[in-house]
Amino acid sequence: MRLHLLAAVTALALALTACVSGGGLHPDGTSIDPASLQSGHSLAGVQLSAAAWPSADWWQGLDDPQLDALMREALRDNPGLGLADARARAAQAAAGSADAARGPDVTASAGMPGARLPGTVLPGGHFKLAKYGYVSFAWGLDLWGGKRAAWQAALGTARVAQIEARAARIELSGNVARAYAELGYAFRQQDLGKAELDRAKTSRELTRQRVAAGIDNRIQLRRSDIEVDTATQRLAQATRAIDAARSSLAVLLGKGPDRGLDVARPRLLRPRALAVPTDLPVDLLGHRADLVAARWRVEASRQDIKAAKAAFMPNVSIGALAGVIALGGGNPLSLPARFYQAGPSISLPLFDGGRLRAQLSYRDAQYDIAVAQYNQTLVGALNQVADEVSALQSLHEQIAAQRRAQDAAADAWHMAQQRYRAGIGNYLESLDVRRQLLAAEQTMAVLQARQVDLSVQLIEALGGGFQPQAGTAAPSPTPTRS
Repeated sequence: MRLHLLAAVTALALALTACVSGGGLHPDGTSIDPASLQSGHSLAGVQLSAAAWPSADWWQGLDDPQLDALMREALRDNPGLGLADARARAAQAAAGSADAARGPDVTASAGMPGARLPGTVLPGGHFKLAKYGYVSFAWGLDLWGGKRAAWQAALGTARVAQIEARAARIELSGNVARAYAELGYAFRQQDLGKAELDRAKTSRELTRQRVAAGIDNRIQLRRSDIEVDTATQRLAQATRAIDAARSSLAVLLGKGPDRGLDVARPRLLRPRALAVPTDLPVDLLGHRADLVAARWRVEASRQDIKAAKAAFMPNVSIGALAGVIALGGGNPLSLPARFYQAGPSISLPLFDGGRLRAQLSYRDAQYDIAVAQYNQTLVGALNQVADEVSALQSLHEQIAAQRRAQDAAADAWHMAQQRYRAGIGNYLESLDVRRQLLAAEQTMAVLQARQVDLSVQLIEALGGGFQPQAGTAAPSPTPTRS
């Protein structure tokens, strides 16, 4: 007996030394500490406020009822949101399946197959019925936590999908606001384009009269023709911009092109005062959906590594099977017809051609990819905020300078009109000054439209009002090593 026990222990020891191992494999990715990303100099001179984080319904601060209604319609009907929600449900179902795999499996079955057995098996070769029924029980014990890790990985993937569904709503709200603002300024450019075309036509008519009177030559007339054609082209461009903005809104609303035509002319939106939150690099982690999703991807990859490592360990399971069976006219419910079996089982991978090591190496690489993507997202997010703050500061200076130029052009226009009324200057000269004023107003409209667009982009860069829901605040990623 002792010899048998010694032999069994020796065989087990040899098997354990010969089994496949994941030794030496580990991920190399290391996440960036947000506090190490310096942004103080880039954001110097910008107002810092803890209240600068956008609210979930930030567009209501623009005080435009039509925009509020369009937001509600887009968030209700945009088909892209349905796609994101469906992906989230699919990921949740996968997490539920992984959770169910951790528990026992009980199966019941019954049948009555018939067969004609050959004479070599049953004398006479008669047709016989086999009546049976059984219940089986199987449970793979999760001694090493592999199934739990697989479930947690699937749960992390489900949380990523939930966050991405919310991120889709944030992106949609930003796109609606930008398209709406673009539509308003396209109408403004159309107004200025019509005014410039009227001015150019009036100037050409006066030039034609002066050429006929011998005061000007035909070169001046051709120049006025160029001005009319240029103004016509710019007016057509502004009209096309209106159509394009309306088409964009129709797509965002999930409707046909006629829906965009029903959008009334918006009033011009004004950007909010420029401010950034305090403790930007660190707090940005919890306010940007893409960063929270990236952190959950890292966590899911970490759990995948744990599950892959558990595959190297012995797998212990317990099972049981009990039922009844009878051939021919026998009674399957009689006591002699019963059968059963029960007991534990153990399995250990001894040789698999490197399959398990390849799988673990793949999971390690996936973890490194997730960490790199997180780092890239973090660096990009912080630099995006800084770049848009810088662009808005520059636009503030440009608009101030352009406003002075516009005021100067308005004064020149006023003085030209006074000279014309006093009989000192001619009306053609006054129209030329008017051209400069309209050009200044067009430039101002372009700058203001860009300022509103950048303001919305800054709101999106700061998270667009995103706040992690309960259970979706991911832990800070740290490297996994073994």
